[in-house]
Amino acid sequence: MHRRENDLVLGTFGRGIYILDNYMPLRLLKPEMLKQDSLLFPVKDALMYIQAQPLGGRGKSFQGEAFYTADNPAFGATFTYYLKEEIKTKRARRQEAEKDALKKGAAIVLPSLSDLRAEEEEEAPAVIFTVTDSEGRVVRRLSGPITAGMQRISWDLRYPPATLPPPPNPEGENPFDEGPAGPLVMPGVYKVSAAKRVDGVMAPLGQPQEFRVVVDGQGGMSPADRSALVDFQQKVARLQRAVQGASDAANALKPRLVLIKRALMETPSAGDKLLTDAAGLDKRTNEILRALRGDTALRARNINLPPSISERVGDIVGSQRMSTSRPTQTQMNQYTVAAQDFETTLTQLRQLIEGDLARLEKQMEAAGAPWTPGRIPEWKDQ
Repeated sequence: MHRRENDLVLGTFGRGIYILDNYMPLRLLKPEMLKQDSLLFPVKDALMYIQAQPLGGRGKSFQGEAFYTADNPAFGATFTYYLKEEIKTKRARRQEAEKDALKKGAAIVLPSLSDLRAEEEEEAPAVIFTVTDSEGRVVRRLSGPITAGMQRISWDLRYPPATLPPPPNPEGENPFDEGPAGPLVMPGVYKVSAAKRVDGVMAPLGQPQEFRVVVDGQGGMSPADRSALVDFQQKVARLQRAVQGASDAANALKPRLVLIKRALMETPSAGDKLLTDAAGLDKRTNEILRALRGDTALRARNINLPPSISERVGDIVGSQRMSTSRPTQTQMNQYTVAAQDFETTLTQLRQLIEGDLARLEKQMEAAGAPWTPGRIPEWKDQ
C-alpha cells in the first residue's frame, strides 16, 4: 500500500502486477452511502507537469506486443463518483418496462405516437462535471459515463481547446496526433461539481468538491511569468478559434459558389451580370483563403512564401502547447502580425458573406434560380 499516493499494488506469484490508483474513495465508502442516488468523492490534489513526448510515440508505440508497458495513471485531476442506477433514456425505460411485463405475463402497453416521437427526439442523458476556479469562473466542462456503479473521469488541467477535435477516424487514430488542446491553467484552488442532464434538465449529483492544482517546484517559479504565459496563451487561443472559424467559413464558400454559378447558368432571366458577380465573389474568396492559409498553388511548387495567418498562429500554439515559461518576443511579434492581418481579412470575409453574397442570393431568388445550399427560398401561393 503506497500511503503517500493512496495506491494499492498487488503482485502475483507469476509475473503479473496490478495497481489501483487512489483507493481513498474505497476507504471513505460506507454501506449506507451506497443507498444514495449519487456520490462525488473528494478529489486528490492534481500534479501539473509537462508530459513526456518520446520520439517514437507514447506507450509502447511501434515496439511490438513483446515489449511490455503499462498505462500510467491518468494525467490531471481525477474525479470519482458513484451512481446507484444507470441514467436511462425514455426508450430504454420503456423497453425495460416491457420486458418486466413480459416476464410477469402482464399486458404490454404500446407507446403512443407522441411517446415514440419524444423517444426519437430525446437529448441523450449525460453526467456533466463543471470545474470552477477560486473566483467561481467556469474553467472547463466535461462529460462522464452514465452507467451504474463507481466511475472515474479525468480533467487534463487545461482550458477548452480553441477548435473541436476531428471526428473519429475509422482507419485508426494517428499515434503522432495529439489533437487540439487548450492552455494549462494556473496552479491554485479549484472546485468541481457534478450534475445529470436528463431531457434537457440539470440536477445536481453529490456535493461539490474542492481540490488544488500544484506544480513541483512551484516556489521557484515567478508568479508574474506564469500569469503572463496563461494570459498570452488564452489570447492566442481566442485568435486561433477565430482564424479556424474564418477558414472553415471561407472553405465552405467554394462549393457553394460552384453551385451558384451552375444555377445561374440554368436561369435564363438572370442575365450575365449575376454570373459575373458570382465569379467576382469566387475570386475574392480565393484571395481571402490565400491570406488565411497561404498560396497553395505556389507552395505546391516549392516556392518560398511568407507565413500565412494560420501558419503564424499554428507556430505559436505548437511552441506554447508544452511551455511553462514566459512567451518569447518572437512569439509576441508573431501574434501582433497575425492579429493585424486577420482583422483586415475577417472584415473582407464578413462583407463578402453577410453583404455581397446575401445580395446576390436575393437577386437569384427574384430571378427564379434553382435552389442552392444556404439560401432560404421565398414562396407565396398565387
